[in-house]
Amino acid sequence: MTMFDLTGKVAIVTGSSRGIGRAIAERMAEAGAKVVISSRRADACETVAAGINARHGAGRALAVAASISSKSELGALVRKSVDDFGRIDVVVCNAASNPYFGPMSAIADEQFRKVLDNNIISNNWLISMAAPEMQRQGEGAIVIISSIGGLRGVRSIGAYNISKAADMQLARNLAVELGDQNIRVNCIAPGLIRTDFARALWENPDTLAQHNRLTPLGRIGEPDDIAGCAVFLASKAGSFITGQTIVVDGGSTITSF
Repeated sequence: MTMFDLTGKVAIVTGSSRGIGRAIAERMAEAGAKVVISSRRADACETVAAGINARHGAGRALAVAASISSKSELGALVRKSVDDFGRIDVVVCNAASNPYFGPMSAIADEQFRKVLDNNIISNNWLISMAAPEMQRQGEGAIVIISSIGGLRGVRSIGAYNISKAADMQLARNLAVELGDQNIRVNCIAPGLIRTDFARALWENPDTLAQHNRLTPLGRIGEPDDIAGCAVFLASKAGSFITGQTIVVDGGSTITSF
């Protein structure tokens, strides 16, 4: 397990009170990291952190509530992480918003701006705030949770998919800017995952059956399917990977029928 060992590392994971973010935080803690649990609700963050500390020992998880829409709260998240844990080695930008379901022609400007602000600009804020800590240490790993939606055109969540395509380019660009400081930046593009965020896409039995029929592995993903990839990218095992988008979708994007 040496290649995947995160002992001594500190990881900030946004949107980690549930779903994919929670799975990533829990698996990184399992791999030895200290993890910072962050989402908007302080009580939800505390619950996850308490569970990790109970399993892995006191002081392994820290709860810091922060809204990704607030630059000041993200700054406070970074400062608190450094104050309590002394460093930042890994940042996982997982939290995202999707307030609209429907055609692009009907989306309100306010809704479109919220998607772009929360799913792209906030990621750049957090990375820019955390990168100086990584620069001082001479290394770091950043993982942005994108989506296979960023690779496709669809009729219902176009704005969300546009933002996820932009996240892929954000990773590529920051990988170029930060590479000479040994900071790696990558994306994970999940397919359909069994989370509350994606519930509308999988809770209908007919829709789920159709998806599974067209997916080579014959199922939707679980949060741990994404968590394993995130641990890989954060660890020594992923040390020569940067600027990439790893698709984790059970093969759904390789089929055409």
